[in-house]
Amino acid sequence: MKSCRYLWALFGFLVAAPAPAQEPISFRNDVMAVLSRAGCNQGICHGNLNGRGGFKLSLRSQDLDFDRDALTRASAGRRVNIQNPDASLILLKATGQIAHEGGPRFAVTSDEYRILRGWIAAGASLDPPGTPTLTGLTVTSTEAYILQPKNEVALQVRANFSDGKTKDVASLAVFESTNAKIDVSPMGHVRSTEPGETTIVVRYLDRQATALLAFVPERKGFVWKKPAAHNYIDTHVFARLEKLRVNPSNVCSDGDFLRRAHLDLIGLLPTPDEIRKFRADQAADKRAKVIDALMKRPEFADNWALKWADLLKVEEKQLDKTGVKVFHGWIRQSVADNKPLNEFARALIASRGSTYKDPASNYYRALREPQIRAEAFAQVFLGIRMQCAKCHNHPYNQLTQNDYHQLAAFFPRVQYKIIENKRKDKLDSHEFIGEQLVFMDDKSEVKHPVSGSVLQPKYLGGDVLKLGDKDDRLFKLADWVADAKNPYFARTQANRIWYQLMGRGIVDPEDDFRQSNPPVNAPLLDALASDFAEHRFDQKHLIKTIMLSRTYQLSAIPNATNIDDETNFSHTIIRSLSAEALLDAISQATGVPATFDGYPAGTRAGQLPSLPGLQRKAASEPGTKFLRQFGKPERLLSCSCERSDNTTLAQALQLIAGKLVDSALREPDNRIGKLMKARKSNAEIVDELFLASLCRQPNDRERSALLMRIERAADRRTALEDVLWGLVNSKEFMLRK
Repeated sequence: MKSCRYLWALFGFLVAAPAPAQEPISFRNDVMAVLSRAGCNQGICHGNLNGRGGFKLSLRSQDLDFDRDALTRASAGRRVNIQNPDASLILLKATGQIAHEGGPRFAVTSDEYRILRGWIAAGASLDPPGTPTLTGLTVTSTEAYILQPKNEVALQVRANFSDGKTKDVASLAVFESTNAKIDVSPMGHVRSTEPGETTIVVRYLDRQATALLAFVPERKGFVWKKPAAHNYIDTHVFARLEKLRVNPSNVCSDGDFLRRAHLDLIGLLPTPDEIRKFRADQAADKRAKVIDALMKRPEFADNWALKWADLLKVEEKQLDKTGVKVFHGWIRQSVADNKPLNEFARALIASRGSTYKDPASNYYRALREPQIRAEAFAQVFLGIRMQCAKCHNHPYNQLTQNDYHQLAAFFPRVQYKIIENKRKDKLDSHEFIGEQLVFMDDKSEVKHPVSGSVLQPKYLGGDVLKLGDKDDRLFKLADWVADAKNPYFARTQANRIWYQLMGRGIVDPEDDFRQSNPPVNAPLLDALASDFAEHRFDQKHLIKTIMLSRTYQLSAIPNATNIDDETNFSHTIIRSLSAEALLDAISQATGVPATFDGYPAGTRAGQLPSLPGLQRKAASEPGTKFLRQFGKPERLLSCSCERSDNTTLAQALQLIAGKLVDSALREPDNRIGKLMKARKSNAEIVDELFLASLCRQPNDRERSALLMRIERAADRRTALEDVLWGLVNSKEFMLRK
């Protein structure tokens, strides 16, 4: 009996023991996450500016009060039914029990349904004061290499809250793969049927995290070749390649290196004499000596000033011809002087004065509104595209609408005094011809577009500035950018220089840094940025460091392991010459300079500050027409993305039968004419034409076939013109490899 009493007592304890308390459902942390996961508050659905089907939510849950009102009060509160939660319209439509344009979003048996129903049953209220807020999001693994035959991995996502607790939120997060061939399930299960790489973007509420995943082919018998590293760049690149089971290509030939270095540094081909001299040099450091020599040439300043002129909108419509001349001259001189890049940026950001006498002030002449100034500043100097945050929180970055307008708050006091404006089109308010003064007023402010409140300037990721009456906002901003501790500037400019030399950024596009677009090799970018800052933002130092790396000097010829690699720098990326480089190369190969509207004879394409009247004026000179056809940008945007490298039929016709190439080939005193006057043999002329165009001599098969063709031709000169025409129209000529 005694034992029975113990059993009954134990049974009573078990019955009476309270069930574990469930955490209350949070409107912010749970309900909003459900709506985001279901896609309800996306721009293509109810997060649209005008909503959809009479139901509007804030985009990606950026306004909690608005969303609760939309759910509980709009349309007479019919979307939630506190008395009978299962009859709530938000649940009936989302589960497909009644017609819904967006189709079923989740099942009645799902966690999403349970959360929404529970919140409605509890009164559909906002969170009480003190409810923990989200402070961070982590995903595992942030970087992983999955070796075949394994082809799947499950990601785990944990949210960190202000009360110190963490929570598994995989069932409430949104997962997106940047590679359409690699699938990720709603619960974060990633699967790939073939080798490849992807970034999985994980979003929960207003936070994002990323995971870089590589599904690596097994490659049975793979042996890492342990290539020798020339510097720290190779150490980081090769470390990743080894994990990917990819061997880098061999180092390129001397001829390929010389041509590549000339095009990258000065935008020109090496001359036949330079090729012969380099080939004869037996010194172990001859590649380093070439880099040093090229960076001392005036053409280096021409070429790299061209890159900055694209970013800084150096064009005649807004700056006029004089403004273009003085601004481009200042940029070019800054490059020639190797001005530290942070000081170059400081001078631009803080600039003011006469657009004719203070050249840097032309930077603001092309940026007429505070918001446009903020967007250009962020993209050029910080590598961040802010445009999406103008109207709402940025969907792919931790940038809010407040961040956007508080950055713009640095710029409203930039004003203009127009000394004169002799514009040709009286109806075009964007055209200026005449001197202007850029100055600062002391009262203009930026207001929040929703609240209307005056916003104080704030650095991205920093605190609101406490400004005194005499503090100059632009000086403050310029000092912040130029500071070696700035979290954005060194990384952005190091990545941009890498892009200009390698054809692809470590972050790509090179001016689109965001959490959903992480660097393909983060340790490499960190090392480049640190090196750049430690050397006082010396652009030439970083250029030389990159060019001396084995990575830069790799051949464009792939091997069996890297033939499909396009992102990890295992071989050189073959790319088209820029419009300016291609035109100058044609002029070099033929020995006939191109001509341009408004510029003196002998001006090279790479020296042009800008094309005259590019937006409206019809070109009369062949050189001007050529540059337009081959993608020279109009410079209406503050990015390199405006350059076009797409091949068109018009471009092909220009090279095959266009006036510029044809007239250069027929010019009596061109390269062919001079070689014939010097009584060079056919073999000598063919060799010279190959060196002048392809930077190499013909192989035996090429030389034999061409000499036979020339000797059989009725007219020697015409036959030689045909040879040069073929070289100029070859892929080898038009590509940088």
